[in-house]
Amino acid sequence: MNVYEAAQRRLETIFTEFDNVYVSFSGGKDSGVLLNLCIDYIRKNKLNRKIGVFHIDYEAQYQMSTDYVNETLLENQDIIEPYRICLPLRAHCATSMFQSYWIPWEKEKRDIWVRDLPETCIHEDDNPCDFFHPEMSDYEFQGKFAGWYHQQKQAKRTCNLIGIRTQESLNRWRAIYSDRNYKEYNGLIWTKEIYENVYSAYPIFDWLTEDIWTANGRFFWNYNHLYDLFYKAGVSLEKMRVASPFNDWAIESLKLYRVIDPNNWAKMVGRVNGVNFAGIYGGTRAMGWKSLKLPAGHTWKSYMYFLLSTLPEQTKLNYLTKLETSIKFWRERGGCLSETTIQELKDAGINISVSDTTNYDTTKKPVQMEYIDDFDGADFKDIPTYKRMCICIMKNDHLCKYMGFALTKNERIRKQNILEKYRYML
Repeated sequence: MNVYEAAQRRLETIFTEFDNVYVSFSGGKDSGVLLNLCIDYIRKNKLNRKIGVFHIDYEAQYQMSTDYVNETLLENQDIIEPYRICLPLRAHCATSMFQSYWIPWEKEKRDIWVRDLPETCIHEDDNPCDFFHPEMSDYEFQGKFAGWYHQQKQAKRTCNLIGIRTQESLNRWRAIYSDRNYKEYNGLIWTKEIYENVYSAYPIFDWLTEDIWTANGRFFWNYNHLYDLFYKAGVSLEKMRVASPFNDWAIESLKLYRVIDPNNWAKMVGRVNGVNFAGIYGGTRAMGWKSLKLPAGHTWKSYMYFLLSTLPEQTKLNYLTKLETSIKFWRERGGCLSETTIQELKDAGINISVSDTTNYDTTKKPVQMEYIDDFDGADFKDIPTYKRMCICIMKNDHLCKYMGFALTKNERIRKQNILEKYRYML
């Protein structure tokens, strides 16, 4: 069967097995197609039910994206139950070395908001989501919303449909195939349990970008026409992204705002630190994204410490904490590398220790090693080097996602303490 037919079978399972279903809708091409698939399925099968639509509105975005979201939430009101979130959630920010996050819809900055609150939305003065707290991130809110929505509907089973595709990135591929430390629903690889009787599902995980646009054209579905302007601007199909404009994925296309949406751009420049600089230099060597060269007289390690010395103290400590965690990981547990990379390290005379078994679901072998200055190999991004850390700093990658970092122990403890504090207060 083709991917459309496979998606239909998956939707049949979802709408048969789950009495409560909602779609996470970003306003992008993938979540838009997924929502249209669900609407068509409900209509064709004459299901007597509604589907929730969860959308985090980031305040600063292309006007075309706002228009598309508005149109989508207004249409099919007999089927759609919208949850448009306009709360002051912490969103990742890669435009500034001083500001690792920014907060849309922050009351104290109402006078510099990029636009006004939508007429119908969930905001601070009208917020039924009792799990929200002032230091909550957008990703944390997404996770908590699923459990809250399940309880609000008093559902037997809840399913959150997410339009991610494995073609988009390695992390998305891993979400489906690699990280199996969670429970699936009835053995379906494209599902993931997040709470008891609450699941995330990825019905279009095997679609290609071409499939998305084929579906839009064949079924005459509405979509975000910002993509038409991206195409005219010469952006390749694979790099067209509609996301929070200040995160690391959006930096390279941030400069397009100035041309495509000049009115919003003028407001964005005054909204978040470093936006104008990132808009001019994002994607160039000035941001450390391309051919970063080592200054004369430095090793990558010494250059890393030089870069750290230029940062605010808290930002510097954040990077050092993550580096310490990574050094300990590679020294004690090791990262899984391919046979080719292992041989390249040996040929380069780098001291490594290779084990035969690992708890990870992979054919690669765990390798223990110390941090090295640089590595001239095909799998550069898999090796612990000080050059990679320099790139993180130059990109304002405060979370060090380029290095594959997750939350450190202290960050997890801090997050848990915050959750406990607000749970007690509530």
